[in-house]
Amino acid sequence: MVNKYLKRGHISDRKFRDILKYFCFDIDATTTSKLTGISRNSINKVFTGIRVRIAEICEENSIFAVGEIELDESYFGGKRKGKRGRGASGKTPVFDMLKRGDKVYTQIVNNCTISGLIPIIEEFTDKASVIFSDGFKSYDGIVDYGYKEHFRVKHIECFTVGNNHINSIENFWGLLLNQSNIKIEIKNHSIDE
Repeated sequence: MVNKYLKRGHISDRKFRDILKYFCFDIDATTTSKLTGISRNSINKVFTGIRVRIAEICEENSIFAVGEIELDESYFGGKRKGKRGRGASGKTPVFDMLKRGDKVYTQIVNNCTISGLIPIIEEFTDKASVIFSDGFKSYDGIVDYGYKEHFRVKHIECFTVGNNHINSIENFWGLLLNQSNIKIEIKNHSIDE
């Protein structure tokens, strides 16, 4: 049995397409195993391979063209007790950028300082882009790094003024985090939420 999708795989093309379909419908490995008659461990290996390939393709195509870019940061992990958000201990910071109407790029960072974020912003965005962010101090001076325009949303006052908002990137995290038992894998790091 030769499979054009998997090297040395003992899964037929038809079964592989079924597994891929179940992956796309967000059906877990145990249920997929029962539906296909393939062991859960094999399904997990295929699911992991699909995720790795998606990540590789995203890395290859992750540079944004000129456009409107929203910046934000999120924090994952740790216990819910005590301080939350930026100052919470035991949380992993994840920086994210969204080109409106297009792609999202996320990356785990050591900290969310301007010196840690600017290299990522410069690597994946064009200087002619219009940047939108919240009032976080690490976004101070983005225009000094050569960006055309930088608009800030002060959430303490309002969440949107016309086109000046970061609702799209916050909606991305809201949709992602509302999934039950989510496991986020970014750049060979695993974070449980």
